[in-house]
Amino acid sequence: MRSLQCVQPGSFEYILTPDPTPREGYAIIKIQRIGVCGTDLHAFEGTQPYFEYPRVLGHELAATFVSGDAPGFKPGEAVTIIPYLYCGKCIACRNGKTNCCVRIQVCGVHCDGGMTEYYSVPSYALLHGEGLGFEELALVEPLSIGAHAIRRAGVKEDEFVLVTGAGPIGLGIMEFARIAGARVIAMDINPARLSFCSTHLNVEYTVNGLEEHVTEKLQDITRGDMPSVVVDATGSQRAINNAFQYMSHGARYVLVGLQKEMISFSHPEFHKREATLMSSRNATREDFMHVMESMKKGFVKPATYVTHRLPFGEVKTGFPALLKPETGVIKAMIEMD
Repeated sequence: MRSLQCVQPGSFEYILTPDPTPREGYAIIKIQRIGVCGTDLHAFEGTQPYFEYPRVLGHELAATFVSGDAPGFKPGEAVTIIPYLYCGKCIACRNGKTNCCVRIQVCGVHCDGGMTEYYSVPSYALLHGEGLGFEELALVEPLSIGAHAIRRAGVKEDEFVLVTGAGPIGLGIMEFARIAGARVIAMDINPARLSFCSTHLNVEYTVNGLEEHVTEKLQDITRGDMPSVVVDATGSQRAINNAFQYMSHGARYVLVGLQKEMISFSHPEFHKREATLMSSRNATREDFMHVMESMKKGFVKPATYVTHRLPFGEVKTGFPALLKPETGVIKAMIEMD
């Protein structure tokens, strides 16, 4: 079968790999759609932590079930996967936090992913399609990251939630903050993305991070309080460090974006707020089910996100354009030939 391998930063190659074979506890699925994630873009750029080359990318997957040791699944039915493969034995797994397993293997990051025709996954990772279409199913995973971050933050109705970074993950965070009843503030440095937040997601407030007097604008929006939840979805060291100043007293700051350097902030300023700093990594089955239910109820409209589509056979040549700001990508979707 044909697979697409990122052999080194900036380089893809189509390769022939063996078809997966049946084995106990595993299922074979036929890939139908692959969402292009920030992780894939960063891997192609050479800026993704926890990454080694060569690697077959892809973990935002929609597929059909082919065969395998997976009770309750029928050949031909639509499925998606939870792409965080866990050991089930470590302290995180024993406490139900399989999303941050000590020995986690994220498909397309620590092990080869789904940019391939057929894929073998542990049966515990499979989810029924629940009547959703392939593009919807390929968007469940990135939206689940947003849902998990909001659940980690314990967002309450009517509180102000500032989301820095209006890429696909940030947009998902905004969606689930809204579903939780929060008043959402989007911050980015890209005016087109801020416009997208307003017109397509009905985000109440937008702030351009390059403008002067950002703090004053946030004070105006929150009537002097400042946001009680701040969520970073930029993965930018500068943006992460800057956002410490945007927290209210008693605020929670959730880091979803990931970068390689040290975080720096004023201890006295953080301490006097009795603030909480936490990370949010991946998502759990509970988050996936919440996203799928939200889709079925119409609370989230996945078609809003997909701005670009690529046939699988054109990814090698078409992928570099996805990194260019002028391309205007919100979410790119790879369609299997």
